[in-house]
Amino acid sequence: MPHQQHSLTITTKGAGLYEFTTDVVNWVSKQRAEIGLLTIFIPHTSASLLIQENADPDVCHDLQSFFSSLVREDPSLYRHTAEGPDDMPAHIRAALTQTQLSVPVRQGRVLLGTWQGVYLFEHRRAQHQRRITLHLAYEDE
Repeated sequence: MPHQQHSLTITTKGAGLYEFTTDVVNWVSKQRAEIGLLTIFIPHTSASLLIQENADPDVCHDLQSFFSSLVREDPSLYRHTAEGPDDMPAHIRAALTQTQLSVPVRQGRVLLGTWQGVYLFEHRRAQHQRRITLHLAYEDE
């Protein structure tokens, strides 16, 4: 069973959801995978990954608002405050979401639903360079 890996770097401009579905779909389509499993992994503790609706931008806005109200930036709530008031809340938000996703692949296509997109969920306010690894295990044609 062949395996392929690819790295992406996404520059964030602060907290929010950053869609990178097209990058994933384009890379997988070049691998000629008849059937397989794609793992998407982010090696960071203050950002995470989501598969979420990509048709209505209000969904991303509402998710960001919900997580901001769920996990407040109040330094009096946390012991870990050395990296700024948004750091510990970012760790908690990442713990509540995911650092890896698994997506089936068939006939060179990522099997996402019609309204699904793949997102990096940045939990820090400052700009960051986030690395993402794509790992595809598959049967080829």
